[in-house]
Amino acid sequence: MVALGAHCALAVGQATVYESRDKAGTAYSDKPSPGSREVDLPPPNVVELPKATPPASLPAAAAPLYRSLSIVSLANEATVHTNSGAFEFSARSVPAMRASDRIRIRLDGRLLPAAFRSTNLRVSESDWRSAPGGERPDHSLQLLIVDTQGRVLIESAPVRFYAKRSTVKGHAR
Repeated sequence: MVALGAHCALAVGQATVYESRDKAGTAYSDKPSPGSREVDLPPPNVVELPKATPPASLPAAAAPLYRSLSIVSLANEATVHTNSGAFEFSARSVPAMRASDRIRIRLDGRLLPAAFRSTNLRVSESDWRSAPGGERPDHSLQLLIVDTQGRVLIESAPVRFYAKRSTVKGHAR
């Protein structure tokens, strides 16, 4: 209850506080009542906080390193003729890739293990065999540029393509 009285004193600044007692216990008020007595409270503790200094101007958000990434030699809905599943294609980034960054390929939603320093890219036969949809005719391909920690800096739009086995003189090629 004393804490409540001290709180009341702080709430009203240095106003006079009166204490009275009844069957319910001790009560505090800023108005005297019959039988109340003035409470002599010490001055309140005041802690002055240092003035907040305005924050230094925040650096502008860093501009993205890359404005675009696209697959340029494989059109959406194109057909890739391959017997083994291996094929080559190329990409373009704007601006050109930094020497420390790499391109990763996502085939049918699965990130392939190879990382490329160039925009001339290749899906290998083993990549193809390990892709989740290797035997389906329709597939998707997407590119990502990653930094040295593997953080994705930009992704290309996915390209949908169809794989068709090539044949020469009745034999699979």
